[in-house]
Amino acid sequence: MIAQTSSGSEILNCHIQIKQWWIPIISLLLLLIQSCNAESEIITIDVHKAKYLLSNGNYRYLDVRTSEEFMKGHIEFNDALNIPYMFTTPQGRVKNVNFMKQVLSLYNMDDRLIVGCQSGVRSVYATTVLLDEGFKHVYNMGGGYLAWIENALPVDVVTPKVEL
Repeated sequence: MIAQTSSGSEILNCHIQIKQWWIPIISLLLLLIQSCNAESEIITIDVHKAKYLLSNGNYRYLDVRTSEEFMKGHIEFNDALNIPYMFTTPQGRVKNVNFMKQVLSLYNMDDRLIVGCQSGVRSVYATTVLLDEGFKHVYNMGGGYLAWIENALPVDVVTPKVEL
């Protein structure tokens, strides 16, 4: 509502000036908030670079798929470890609340990690968590295990032990 005064236009101009004066302050505040909440940048590499780094670059492989997926097949690498980022339940997939605790029991913050999953989605989430928790050398393997097998790279399948 606009008040009717003899200097009505001056009040309107003053109101506009106040709004314009706040724009740089609001912009600065938003910039500060954004920089405080900035997450580490996720670097995604393709399966060929992942294979090269695992073979030659002192990197370790973290497979974040479910245990069932891992047992059906995973990248062939001696140091490949499986820590599920999510579990499959009757209600659907749920996040592994112990993920970081399990990772920290097997890896150091300075370890060089390549994180993979089935198609590259869960590994992005897991990579984000690792970077946010302080890991410095983490790559996401784009395309995941599906891209690995599509490129005919070596895989390993866990064969269940049969006791006689």
